[in-house]
Amino acid sequence: MIRSLYTDRRSQALGAYGSAAAVALTWLESQSVVLLLIAMAFVVVGIGRNIDMIMFEREEHDETDVVSAARWEKRAMIGSGAIALLYGTWTAYSFLVVNTFFAELASLGVSMAVLVGVTARNFAVERVMMTQVMLICIPTWIGMILDGHFFTALLSFIFLPYFASLRRLAANVRGILLRAVRGRVEASRLAAELDAALETMQHGICMLDEQGVIAVTNDRAELVFSRFVPGNWGGRPFSAMMSAAAERGTIPARSAQQLQETVEDGTGGKVLLRLDEGQFCEVTVSSRQDKTVLLFEDITERVKAEERINYMAHYDTLTGLPNRAYFTEQVDADLERRRHNRRPANKGARTGKHSDMAMLMIVDIDDFKHVNDTMGHLIGDRVLIETSERLTRALGRDSLVARLGGDEYVIYRSGGVSTADTTTDAEAILNAFSGPFEVAGEVFAVNVSIGIVTAVERADDLDALMTKADLALYKAKAFGKGQAQVFHDEMDTDYRYRQRLKADLKATVAAGGLTLVYQPIVDLKSRRVVSCEALARWQHPELGSIPPSLFIPIAEETGIISDISRWVLKSATAECRNWPEEVSISVNISARDFRNDDVAAMVREALASSGLAPQRLEIEVTETALLEEKATATKILSKLAKQGIGIALDDFGTGYSSLSYLQALPFTKLKIDRSFVMDIVENPRALKLLSNVAQLGKDINLTVTAEGVETEDQLNLIAEHSKVDQIQGYLFGVPLPRRDVAELIARMAARSPLPSEPEVLTVVPNRKRG
Repeated sequence: MIRSLYTDRRSQALGAYGSAAAVALTWLESQSVVLLLIAMAFVVVGIGRNIDMIMFEREEHDETDVVSAARWEKRAMIGSGAIALLYGTWTAYSFLVVNTFFAELASLGVSMAVLVGVTARNFAVERVMMTQVMLICIPTWIGMILDGHFFTALLSFIFLPYFASLRRLAANVRGILLRAVRGRVEASRLAAELDAALETMQHGICMLDEQGVIAVTNDRAELVFSRFVPGNWGGRPFSAMMSAAAERGTIPARSAQQLQETVEDGTGGKVLLRLDEGQFCEVTVSSRQDKTVLLFEDITERVKAEERINYMAHYDTLTGLPNRAYFTEQVDADLERRRHNRRPANKGARTGKHSDMAMLMIVDIDDFKHVNDTMGHLIGDRVLIETSERLTRALGRDSLVARLGGDEYVIYRSGGVSTADTTTDAEAILNAFSGPFEVAGEVFAVNVSIGIVTAVERADDLDALMTKADLALYKAKAFGKGQAQVFHDEMDTDYRYRQRLKADLKATVAAGGLTLVYQPIVDLKSRRVVSCEALARWQHPELGSIPPSLFIPIAEETGIISDISRWVLKSATAECRNWPEEVSISVNISARDFRNDDVAAMVREALASSGLAPQRLEIEVTETALLEEKATATKILSKLAKQGIGIALDDFGTGYSSLSYLQALPFTKLKIDRSFVMDIVENPRALKLLSNVAQLGKDINLTVTAEGVETEDQLNLIAEHSKVDQIQGYLFGVPLPRRDVAELIARMAARSPLPSEPEVLTVVPNRKRG
């Protein structure tokens, strides 16, 4: 606004000097000295205003500097007011004093013309304009009304509406200007915001006009275009760029065509472009009113993340092999293909090859948990990785090798498989593991067991094949591990028998159909019963007696072992209340109990319900249980030991016999396995070994129990040559029902025989303890 007051300096100077010349003419006519002074004043004021405008032009102005704007407005007010006052004085003096026609005409004409210029020049600042109008109009009106001529006075009143209209005219023009300025400011603001939005967008944006020409782009879009085809593509057809990019190979030709079709179609959509160096760009096309906007988004990270998620969903992250889900998906698809294959199933039987035979193998690392526990999980992971590599190398590309989980792998072959392949493939795998593993400076052997099943019938499904291969694997491990077994029908019979036992055992446990027997544990010196081991028994109504060696593993497999353990604890502690206070009860706890249930809570509930003192309860755990659930077992057993409950290491010598367990866990008893006792009569080395193991237990303050004592000769040798404290075996009693064991406890307590006169019970032919 203020800048408009200082525009067109030359025309303003010419106006001042021209007005001075007009006043000088009136002076020449009238010879009035006042007019000469007014003419000179016009020159002086014109020069002053010109200097002021030059100064304004030379100074740099900030559009937001309000103080500077007010100062320059004030200076413009003074200059324009001075020259306006000269016009008003000249006109008034001409009408009132000179009173000649020429002087009045010249002054009035020039002043009216100046009023129009004032309105046109200074309309933007109302104060300046109105000051000039008033300083010109008021003196002029006074001079005309006092001129003394009627028509001149009348004319002055006619000029009043003209003077008033000047203000309205200026206000209208000023309004138009302000609206234009506001519009320009708003347009500039919107343009700035649009520029900021375009430049700060994380995506590239491009706008095409109705001819498909690139009209607007931001920096990110230009960066994308430079990867298509280098150069400035602004103002050029988008289709030309797509064609050039397809020719250069920076965009697949099909993708370029699809994007161009989407742009021309006008309905919008999204197109995925695969760029060089593994980059991905998603283009979103939107069209409206013949204009098309393209949004280019770099989705490389998203695509890679989706690929990683897809990989994780299908492959094992440790070994890179297909996981169980992906393996199942692929094998199910192949089995479905086989079911729809109409070729006879026995084709090629003479050669031993079946064009559509399938073979499935389950490979399990033997004793892998021992590797984890003794060498650490990092080495265990390396073993799993190298196992997958050895399997893949041994079988080649024709086999689908997958990791089921843990230390179990599965292999599937289909088409062109022969019966001989069950042998050759198994041998190839076993040979692959004949060499030692070298991991992190450790050198050790790793063996695998293999279960194999073949499928010729198209009705076979994956679950059935997995079950049969698992049965074959079970047999391979039962026969000593490190070998392969092929499934045969006898295994299926065993499997069905086992499945029936699973269902019947579950029903029996739920109905409380198991029974308890108790095997006495005798103090070697006093020959009194000091404890009894509680053992579960199952009498099947149709199949007869089911040995614990069969139904206990089934209970562990089906997850009902904790129900059995809870029942044994509750029943055994309740029965122990009926015995003398010096006799305790011993209960076995399975590895599955530590994994599936709260053993401490089971013991606490049993003691609370029976009222038995904690010191009369002993928990037996095997080294296998500790090996499988070491951390959990250590925590729970330590908690029980603090309550006064005895902790016995059962079957010592059958596992890894790791002495670290004896030091780390709160054992109170060491039970030496029967294998140490069997040959002590015939083999002096066996007796020496038993003696040393017993000495080891005594050295760390453990009560030592020898299991499996069945003859008097064994008893005498143990008494003479070892520091064994307690005896358990058929020599002193087979597992007995609760009534019989109570009678035995009372009878042996009453007799108290000498060491040379043991209380011997009849030994049953079956020597399997359970």
